Amino acid sequence: MNARAPRPRRLGLWAPVVLALAGAGAWSLTWVWMGGETLRRMDAARAALAGGSWRVSWKSRALSGFPFRLDLDLADARLRGRSGWVLAAPRLEAEAFVFSPGHWVAVAPEGVTFIRRSGGPVTVKARVLRASLSDAAARPPRLSIEGEGITFTPAPGADPFFVTAAREFHLHTRPGGDDRGAFFVELKQASVRLSGLMGRIAGGKPVTLAADALYSHAGALAGEDWPSAVRAWTGAGGALTVRRIEMVAGEAVLDARAGTLTVGPDGRLRGSLTATLRQAQKALSAMGDAGAIAPEAAGAAAMVVGARGKGPMATVTLDFQAGRTTLGPAAIGPAPKVY
Repeated sequence: MNARAPRPRRLGLWAPVVLALAGAGAWSLTWVWMGGETLRRMDAARAALAGGSWRVSWKSRALSGFPFRLDLDLADARLRGRSGWVLAAPRLEAEAFVFSPGHWVAVAPEGVTFIRRSGGPVTVKARVLRASLSDAAARPPRLSIEGEGITFTPAPGADPFFVTAAREFHLHTRPGGDDRGAFFVELKQASVRLSGLMGRIAGGKPVTLAADALYSHAGALAGEDWPSAVRAWTGAGGALTVRRIEMVAGEAVLDARAGTLTVGPDGRLRGSLTATLRQAQKALSAMGDAGAIAPEAAGAAAMVVGARGKGPMATVTLDFQAGRTTLGPAAIGPAPKVY
């Protein structure tokens, strides 16, 4: 007589199911904890900023994205500076992956509004308006802001804004070693409100501005407002190393690829730039005709450009000293003001 075959053991069938349920439960608890930690850190950051020069607020917030994302939706988010500037977004949507909770990407689908300390609100809308942030504790943080198809519309009764539209906007900041920072900012193909001298130079054509630079003593660039932050930075010995500064206004082009700059007590740039100029003689002539500089200074500067140029191009040195900008022996205007 044959022995009865043993009954199959069902533990091997249920073990994978039990393990899967346990893993799902553990992952759910992890996501809940990370969501709560995200909200806790937001509250802590808001409290920390409240003790300084900025105030952060929002009307409501909601967290979702289970199981692999952290999706944060804010309504009526505001960043208010003690100096009077305000940045507001009716709706802000931010997202981070659970596997990289320190890297956030945000979009403002309804645009943003910035309120100037004097001049009133300007609403910014774009076909694409996004930002990303990581290494938030670094100086500077790893920040990128990009926009495409942008319009700038002052509120009724507000002062005009110098830019009305731009094809693209880019702003990037990056931390570096030895307490250094880097930034790149570009406003491409912008329609600007230019009158007088600059209007004549641009000839009604779009304007492109770009700056790419490194700066030392990045940790010292902090204060209650922008002027105090720059003063603290210059007091610590901060200096800006130019990798590229470009301005295209109609046929006139300034393209600087080398120079070291600081900021004086008057808030104006100090230092020098080696730059290539295109149609500089035309621009200098416009400056002289408009009375922006004395005709003899415009003539002297034009002679410098002519001696150092070939055709419409010339390589020159622009010096910023004692609040003035000089091209060779000719003072051609005030030095650019930082604050």
